[in-house]
Amino acid sequence: MKLRIMFRLTLLSAVTLRVSASTASNFFKGAASSISTAATDPESHQHEKRLTEQSMCQNLRHMEYAVRGKVVIKADEINQKLQNPNEKSSFPFDHIVYTNIGNPHSVGQKPLTWPRQVMALVDLTDEVGVNHPLAKKLFPQDAIERARLIKKGLGDNGSGAYTHSQGPLMFREEICRFIEKRDGLEEGDINPNNIFMTNGASSGIEMILNALIADSTSGVMIPIPQYPIYSATIDHNGGQKVGYYLDEKNGWDMNLQELERALKDAKKKGIDVNSFVLINPGNPTGQVLDKAAIQDIVRFCSKHNLVLLADEVYQENVYGTKAEFYSCRRAARDLGLDKADAIELVSFHSTSKGLFGECGRRGGYMELCGFDPAIRDQMYKLASSHLCSNVPGQIMTSLMVNGPKEGDVSYKSHEKEKKDIFESLQKRARIVSDGFNKIPGFSCQPVQGAMYCFPKVTMPSGAIEFAKANGITPDTLYAISLLESTGICVVPASGFGQEKGRYGFRTTFLPSEDEMVKVVDKVSKHYTEFCEKFK
Repeated sequence: MKLRIMFRLTLLSAVTLRVSASTASNFFKGAASSISTAATDPESHQHEKRLTEQSMCQNLRHMEYAVRGKVVIKADEINQKLQNPNEKSSFPFDHIVYTNIGNPHSVGQKPLTWPRQVMALVDLTDEVGVNHPLAKKLFPQDAIERARLIKKGLGDNGSGAYTHSQGPLMFREEICRFIEKRDGLEEGDINPNNIFMTNGASSGIEMILNALIADSTSGVMIPIPQYPIYSATIDHNGGQKVGYYLDEKNGWDMNLQELERALKDAKKKGIDVNSFVLINPGNPTGQVLDKAAIQDIVRFCSKHNLVLLADEVYQENVYGTKAEFYSCRRAARDLGLDKADAIELVSFHSTSKGLFGECGRRGGYMELCGFDPAIRDQMYKLASSHLCSNVPGQIMTSLMVNGPKEGDVSYKSHEKEKKDIFESLQKRARIVSDGFNKIPGFSCQPVQGAMYCFPKVTMPSGAIEFAKANGITPDTLYAISLLESTGICVVPASGFGQEKGRYGFRTTFLPSEDEMVKVVDKVSKHYTEFCEKFK
């Protein structure tokens, strides 16, 4: 009896398993068929993009950076067509003159020889570089010696390894000596622990603004006009821009009453203003503030407990005969505010501007003065999260702040190369500002420093109406028209901020002297045609 029952149970299990296997087989066949159908028929399953303009960070979406905005995108499109023999003849010019950005080497400025020699030797391994039998025939002795020193400063790890997150101590100590010499301080006054080597000045600016903008009520005072990295970064971080207007009629000077007005108005709106941006020499305005103005700003920031961001990347680009660069760091010392711990100041410098023009190297630094030690530690944490700034940029910064000394074999040639670049920039600044002022309808303040002109342009009423109807600013309409007619790429002044009813553009004067003479002539002729078209 028991055997019969067990036989029946075994038979039932076998049948059940056979049915289950058959069902499973049919299920997997159906699933495979569905997958196959989905693969061969995309319309059978519509995939929705997870990241869209609606779902992305809206601060990023609405952030604008005019220096590489609509006009530049259009210029790049035209430039691409100019490379095509079949399309080149459709334009009344054969090349684009990029005057939209301060990128010296891209428009013909030659690199300084000695820094590139040292860079090459640092990048090469010792056996094919500093220790090669022919090295002394190919490179000057001071370049070889400096390369050896830099390699040692890098811990004999070469230029391909990470460094300390603030930069190698040797490089930071060189920066300290540079600041002390520039500002008449005693050796040891600047602490290398307060130096952060950065990817250009830009990453340092972003680091500080990242720390300053705690929430949507955090406000940063910025000049109008200003370099768009400030407005863009503040917008990206969700902070508040508090604009203070520079005085165009007085050479883009500062006005303390205007600073007090801007601060007062912001506080009335519930904005917690915690910082102040100064760009000197000015971008896009080209002014160089005098000692009194700088000291007024430093006092203003101390009085109102504002962190002062001193953007001083153009400190070597001072062309006015009566103008002189005076740093905020020096003002803080001269006023006794640093010794009294009564100012929080961060200063920025870069290898991208000045006479090096090494934009692609992305070298720079920032120095913290008067900050809470805990904030310095937070900045170190932030720097550490990026591991370190790029090493070639660190090396170039070292070479910028500590060049050949008098008596070194490369000293005279290095200084002559810098002098030639400076004098040519000085001449080009006059060509552009004087040339624009001769155009009826143009007004341009004298260029005292930096690399830019920021002329005011009278717009015909028809252009203003046409621009409004098409949802663009009048100076964007003008800049696009100038580009399409002449190949000259400038940045609309609206991208930097300006008083209501003012129109214009920013241009560099970095292309060659001959090219800038042609630029002024073409701008003049185009303006006549533009006014006739939109009168």
